Amino acid sequence: MQIKHLTVTHKKDFRMLLEDLSFVLQPGDKMAVIGEEGNGKSTLLKLIYEQEQAAGYVEYQGEILTGNATIGYLAQELGEEEKEQSVWEFFSENPGFYNQSPRELADIARKLRISPELFYAEEKMGQLSGGEKVKLQLAGILMQNPEIILLDEPSNDLDLETLEFLEQFILETPAGILYVSHDETLIERTANKILHLEQIQRKSKCRYTVANMDYRTYMENRTRTFANQERIAGKQREEFAKQQERFLRIQQKVEQQQNNISRQNPHGGQLLKKKMHAVKSMERRFDRQKEEFLDYPEQEDAIFLRFAKECAVPGGKKVLEYSEERLEAGRKVLAENLLLRIQGPQHVGIVGRNGCGKTTFLRKIAQVLLERKDLKAAYMPQNYEESMDLEKTAVEFLTKTGEREEEKRIRTYLGSMKYTADEMVHPMKELSGGQKAKLFFLKMSMEGSQVLVLDEPTRNFSPLSNPVIRNMLKEFPGAIISVSHDRKYLKEVCNVIYEFTEAGLKRQ
Repeated sequence: MQIKHLTVTHKKDFRMLLEDLSFVLQPGDKMAVIGEEGNGKSTLLKLIYEQEQAAGYVEYQGEILTGNATIGYLAQELGEEEKEQSVWEFFSENPGFYNQSPRELADIARKLRISPELFYAEEKMGQLSGGEKVKLQLAGILMQNPEIILLDEPSNDLDLETLEFLEQFILETPAGILYVSHDETLIERTANKILHLEQIQRKSKCRYTVANMDYRTYMENRTRTFANQERIAGKQREEFAKQQERFLRIQQKVEQQQNNISRQNPHGGQLLKKKMHAVKSMERRFDRQKEEFLDYPEQEDAIFLRFAKECAVPGGKKVLEYSEERLEAGRKVLAENLLLRIQGPQHVGIVGRNGCGKTTFLRKIAQVLLERKDLKAAYMPQNYEESMDLEKTAVEFLTKTGEREEEKRIRTYLGSMKYTADEMVHPMKELSGGQKAKLFFLKMSMEGSQVLVLDEPTRNFSPLSNPVIRNMLKEFPGAIISVSHDRKYLKEVCNVIYEFTEAGLKRQ
């Protein structure tokens, strides 16, 4: 696959997402696409797979050359029509499904740790857990035997065991893979090429980098290069300032001499004329020297967010004591003998296999905590639409009073999270998953939330934003109850981890 001189522009605010992008994806390449939220990563994958998917909101020029290659595509979110389909209807539209023998279907199911019977289920795709949806979409891709694979956040909501399968799948498949992922561990273990999409100068200019190396090497080289460039640029300007100071002293001295010289001294006048000529030559040399300065490295502005000290929870305060003899979903028993006690500023992570009931459990906990009067709790669902009217703008989502001063403050906060003025007033349905996630955290911060109930909180943040989010949550002075399969999040943020099983919560 070859991309030649691709330029992509947003139709609504005319912002350029990609400019003159060119790269080649060879068979066996595992190219990770990185960049901040809203930089065009998902748009690029949509354009490669099917231009019509992005035609509603962007215009593009350039060439996307895939030949006659079969392309497998995993979207970040299922479409509304697909959500309403039964699992059987979803697979019945996949030609590769009918080319698989029962044994081959069973093998795909085994790799993904799902039952082969699930392919024929009448359950709607939209009613499945996040992890089950991703697994079934991956199954559909495997059935096609594609030569090019496009994956948009493939690790979203996958349990830890399936994440290991995904890593092996990416590493072992002979197909060229272009993928977007928030999961730094996944990228570190699988990528042999990096495509970095950036928006610099307050999102007024886009830039890209193609690097034929693994992610860790790329980031180390980038950090080292930027640090070296900044050091040299700073030293050049420091030396120039000293030279300028000496030059100004000489210039002032010559000008004083010129003002004091007598007209009856022609010899002295000739000498001063030569001195002044030398001063002018020095000035021109300085101007040329300044033009040759190494620029300071341009980087995207980092997001900024913090929680106030008022969000703290005292060490001895009982945050939660929740028990349930039997957790059910419809007629299905998900777990029994559930008990969760939390005191003070504990940061709790809950793991478990896909579809076991973690999200259902977390919703119930959220309901209990949101009713508390002695604590300010906030809930971030896995599916943002549960708590977000996507027809509203980002400003409207954060507004409480509608007063002018409040709106001004909201716009300032949104700016610190790298929203452009146009993005602040776009309907939220037009924002990327990461941009929507930022709004939840911003709302929690503005409201002074003391207890955060988070379902896969890092799932849509870029590998570049994720360290900032993890550090913010690590330093959060209140309590956190979260479901996550993000390995770095679990290690860095959570001081207590439980596994959700049919027999209850087991401390790790």
